[in-house]
Amino acid sequence: MSGLGICERFYRKVVRPQLDVPHSAALLGRGSEVLGFDDEMSTDHNCEARVLLFVDHGVEVQPEVPTTFEDRPTWVEVHTLHKYFRDQLAFDIDAELTPQNWLTFPESILRQHTAGGVFHDDLGLAAVRERLAYYPDDVWRYLMITAWWRVHPEMNLVGRAGYVGDELGSALIGAQLVHDLMQLCFLIERTYAPYRKWFGTAFNRLSCGPTLTPLLREVLRAETWQQREEALMAAYRGVAELHNRSAVTTPIELGVEQMCGRPFKVVWGDFIGTLTADLQDPAVLQLYERWPVGGIEQIRDTLWKAVDRRQALDFL
Repeated sequence: MSGLGICERFYRKVVRPQLDVPHSAALLGRGSEVLGFDDEMSTDHNCEARVLLFVDHGVEVQPEVPTTFEDRPTWVEVHTLHKYFRDQLAFDIDAELTPQNWLTFPESILRQHTAGGVFHDDLGLAAVRERLAYYPDDVWRYLMITAWWRVHPEMNLVGRAGYVGDELGSALIGAQLVHDLMQLCFLIERTYAPYRKWFGTAFNRLSCGPTLTPLLREVLRAETWQQREEALMAAYRGVAELHNRSAVTTPIELGVEQMCGRPFKVVWGDFIGTLTADLQDPAVLQLYERWPVGGIEQIRDTLWKAVDRRQALDFL
């Protein structure tokens, strides 16, 4: 039985009958059951029949609940909508969302607060979640630009590291590229990626998951840089085809390149240039022109590519 279902029954059978004030009730935030990934092992810790209650400022409620419900401990949290989202995302629900807001919201936290379920809603919780449902178009395109930008400079390094006998280093670069290509798939399918424990599970549930998973696994299985390079080219093509099928931009043509004539082949398409041409929001364009570092979760890994230390420090 799913944790989400148990929590909803707990609310309807135990908590709701005690409430006579306007409120919203939900399961969101932390927890595998919020994401719908809980299983038998999930019940060994932090596995409560729980509900988040939202009431107006100054209203006090504290339902009396049994210590257990359907063999689970019980837990009721009481919040106001304003304070809850300010604490979770440093976000004022009455304010306009700017590109800077979006790029400082951790993607995994956005998923946690747009997943789960709303059981009752007098106060507008569903409307707040709808505002956070996915990135605005230009922020979305900017994040795809930065995701492709992470992939392109790294593709030839799989061969370069392997060429000097560093197969471990080559494999490590290949594994990072697998992660980055998976991240691109979440973006193309307009789906927030969860944190690491459930990243692969959620990827398999994307529409592209069944097709691309075998290609990405070949990259991780490769024992030589040559095998890894061929597997990466196939995976890159797969993600590029997903981009083209999704009509995110006009179709992108692919080619095979060898940087500086070196014996390392990479598949390349002008995703960055085509996505950039579609940007309209002046605030997003300004961010792109400074340096395309991406969202808060990408900044640490991207800043080392800055042209100089001063440019990097501008973003800290």
